[in-house]
Amino acid sequence: MKRNFVSRRSLLATGGATAVALGLAASAPAAAAPHQPPVVTPAEAWRRLRHGNHRFTTGHSRHPHQSLADLRRLASGQHPFAITLGCADSRVAPEVLFDQGLGDLFDNRVAGNIVDDLLLGSIEFAVEEFHSPLIVVLGHERCGAITATINAIRTGGSAPGHIGTIVESLRPIVEPVLGQPGDEVDNAVRANIRAQVQALTATSPIIAERVHAGALKVVGARYDLDNGQVTLVD
Repeated sequence: MKRNFVSRRSLLATGGATAVALGLAASAPAAAAPHQPPVVTPAEAWRRLRHGNHRFTTGHSRHPHQSLADLRRLASGQHPFAITLGCADSRVAPEVLFDQGLGDLFDNRVAGNIVDDLLLGSIEFAVEEFHSPLIVVLGHERCGAITATINAIRTGGSAPGHIGTIVESLRPIVEPVLGQPGDEVDNAVRANIRAQVQALTATSPIIAERVHAGALKVVGARYDLDNGQVTLVD
């Protein structure tokens, strides 16, 4: 089905007052904290995240940009260098595992890291407003949403309340990989990461346009709960 999009320029122009009220900055190249070069390419953004994750896993986290001075510096605007779509799991906090701070990452988190219209709108806003060069779909080991979906498929049961919405969103992704060699939860986690990466570019002309121009890259990554490492998922 063809989607009708409101003019981006008119939307952002008329929404300027709202953006200011929310503390959102005008469009500008993604910038890092003082004393660090600006992040302007997808490769540079991933390199900064990878180095931060290495510091975290080796016990050398710097906890950057987390002071009151940083908070005051960012009060007038933000320029996150990466956008994350992660799972709403208390063990998977992007700023912690990537050793980043205030203003560095534009986080979007929901159980199962599922792309729906609300999440897509949030991510598109960040792409348009901040020109962040990287989107990371961040799944993780032993995901509860994936496990609940597998249980529902195996038992023929259903999840209570609105949890069922999550399960039904994940079912068409998870079901085809059941029975494959290896750990079925991890297989499904990886399949879901790939599916959500594909969904971002397939359903969003805004994202696809910038990806085609080379200004933006969408990658999938998996977080290991046992060792803290984040690795790309092909």
